[in-house]
Amino acid sequence: MGGESTTRTAPRSGGTGTAQVGSRLGQRLSGLAVALGLVLFLGGFAWAAVIYRPYTVPTSSMAPTINMGDRVLAQRVDGDEVRRGDVVVFRDKSWVTNANVVKRVVAVGGDTVSCCTDGKLTVNGKQIEEPYLPKGSLAEAKNIPTVKVPQGRLFLLGDERQGSLDSTAHLTDAARGTVSRNAVSARVDAVIWPMNGMLKRPTGFESLGALSQPGPLRIIVGLIIGGAVLVLGGGAYGPIAKRAARSRAGTRPEPASAG
Repeated sequence: MGGESTTRTAPRSGGTGTAQVGSRLGQRLSGLAVALGLVLFLGGFAWAAVIYRPYTVPTSSMAPTINMGDRVLAQRVDGDEVRRGDVVVFRDKSWVTNANVVKRVVAVGGDTVSCCTDGKLTVNGKQIEEPYLPKGSLAEAKNIPTVKVPQGRLFLLGDERQGSLDSTAHLTDAARGTVSRNAVSARVDAVIWPMNGMLKRPTGFESLGALSQPGPLRIIVGLIIGGAVLVLGGGAYGPIAKRAARSRAGTRPEPASAG
């Protein structure tokens, strides 16, 4: 009987040891997942804080691309990095005192801008396709005379041409409505509230030169989401393992009688 009892208890002891080893491995992996997830999650937010700044747009001059009250994320850039088609944030005291302005760059230093040819904005003699304008509106709603943009300056328009106080409202200024590149502090990448996502690329300006590349916002969002998934998944391992252990214990058959 003693030998029979020993033969029956040995497998149970060995099985318990294997379960303990597996449990320790799972705990280590879950801890690693949580640690890595926290690095990705917090690192993504830290990167975003360094690269981007949030702004609330107070007017409808950029509708329908950006509506009044929308919250946007704008990448911090140097004015020399700005290219045609960019939606930028800038300050110019001849436009508005102590306030940021959001407009679209349609011409840079050395360009000649005018309106209109067949209802389209014209830059350096080329008609520009502007699909971001409100449906049914024409660029010629703004009577833009021919303007030669000085070097180091920008000509900017709102996407809502009829109601935007943009470069066309400052044509009588000394700078003829242009703004210094140095006045630009950021380039808008996305509308985050409501969550309309990344701005569409202004492909109508491609024939005049290279466009700006989108910032790293998609990568940052991927890091934050991936980090959150790892943290939640790793943190859930313990409760799931305990529940599974209870389930196995409840279904384990009773040991056979030695008699």
